[in-house]
Amino acid sequence: MDNGLPRHVAIIMDGNGRWARRRQLPRIAGHRAGVENVRAIVERCAELGIDTLTLFAFSSENWRRPPAEVRLLMDLFVHALEQEVQRLHENGIRLRVIGERSAFPRKLQRAIDASEAMTADNTRLTLVIAANYGGRWDITEAARRLAEQVQQGLLEPAAITPELLEAQMCLHDTPEPDLFIRSGGEQRISNYLLWQLAYTELHFTDCLWPDFDREQFDLALKSFARRQRRFGMTGEQVEQTGELPAQRLGTS
Repeated sequence: MDNGLPRHVAIIMDGNGRWARRRQLPRIAGHRAGVENVRAIVERCAELGIDTLTLFAFSSENWRRPPAEVRLLMDLFVHALEQEVQRLHENGIRLRVIGERSAFPRKLQRAIDASEAMTADNTRLTLVIAANYGGRWDITEAARRLAEQVQQGLLEPAAITPELLEAQMCLHDTPEPDLFIRSGGEQRISNYLLWQLAYTELHFTDCLWPDFDREQFDLALKSFARRQRRFGMTGEQVEQTGELPAQRLGTS
C-alpha cells in the first residue's frame, strides 16, 4: 500500500497454552482467549484498510497434540464460526479457509462451507484462516496438479515456471504477504506459507497471543513502515524509482 501499510498481513498466533499455564488455567482456556483476541485484530485491519489478514489457526503438525486437546480445538473452531460469521458478514469481511479440510469432522466442514458461502461477495477485508495447513503440503499439492497436467499431455515439463507453480497454490489470487508476525517469543515460520513468505518482512514478539492487542499490532505496523523493501534491487534504485517489482506485490 502506498500509505506505508501492508496489503497483506500473515500471523502465527502463538502462546495460548503458555498464557493459560501462567494463570493456572487449562490450555483450552488459552485457546478461547486467543479466539477472542482475533476479533480485535480483524477489526483493526478493517479499520486501516488492509486487504488481507491470514491467520495460522491449526497446522498439519498440530494433529500430534493430545487427542482431547485436538477435539476441543475442533469444537472451538465450530463454535467460533457459528458465533462470528454473521458479524463478519455485517462488516463486509470475506472469510476463506485454506488447508486440507477433508480431515476435519463433518460438522466443521459444513460450518466452513456455510461461512465461506455467506461472506463470498464481501470486499472490505479478506480473512484467511489456515487450518490443517502446511507450507510443504501447499507446494506438494501444487506440484502434483502440474504433474497431472503433464501426464495428461496438457503441459510440457519445460513450460513449468515459478509463476505456473504459484498459480496452483492456496493463496494464488491474493497479494503475497508483506508482513509476517509471530507472537509468543519463537523466531521461526514453522512450515507456514513457505512459498509466499519469500520476500515478506518478519516481525517477532515475546507477547503471547491473547495479550497481542491493537497496540502491539500497531507497533508491528510501525516497524514495517520503517523498512526499505528492495526485492533484489539496490536501495538507491528503490529511492530513485519509488517503485517495486509488480510481481512481488501480487499485482501481475
